[in-house]
Amino acid sequence: MAIDARNRRFELLAMPHLDAAFNLARWLTGNTADAEDVVQDAYLRAFRYLDTFRGENFRVWLLTIVRNSFLDWLKDNRSGRQLFQPAPADLEWTDPNPSPEALLLDRVDSETLSALVAQLPAEYREVLILREIEDLSYKDIASVTGIPSGTVMSRLSRARLALRKAWISNEKRP
Repeated sequence: MAIDARNRRFELLAMPHLDAAFNLARWLTGNTADAEDVVQDAYLRAFRYLDTFRGENFRVWLLTIVRNSFLDWLKDNRSGRQLFQPAPADLEWTDPNPSPEALLLDRVDSETLSALVAQLPAEYREVLILREIEDLSYKDIASVTGIPSGTVMSRLSRARLALRKAWISNEKRP
């Protein structure tokens, strides 16, 4: 009976954050298959250590585990910078009734943005994704990444500036 209660507790706490965990892992690994491996490992770790969760924010705790699982995965599987594969179209948010022109422009902008974000240094990309896509506070990003809030703010500022410069540079190309 206690095992069922623990399983249910984990399901209630962890499952609502599966999309956020996968999204972070996908941006960190650069592809869907590796992200699935990282998230699976992270969820196994979270389940194993569920009894140690004492915090107020399960999402932050879980994303910290995802990040740590990614770092372990990186040591075991890759070296150097990750390659990025654009997200499948079914993962993107779209207007329910877009015009053909809007579809084309959205696709081009989305692909361009994804490619430019993927080119950012990992420490910039990570805080940008956590803030702009996962909507975490600076404090929560600091908890997930293990860096001070001031460093989070400066990295985020630098990431936004680098992304802005890359976007402008890309727009100037013929």
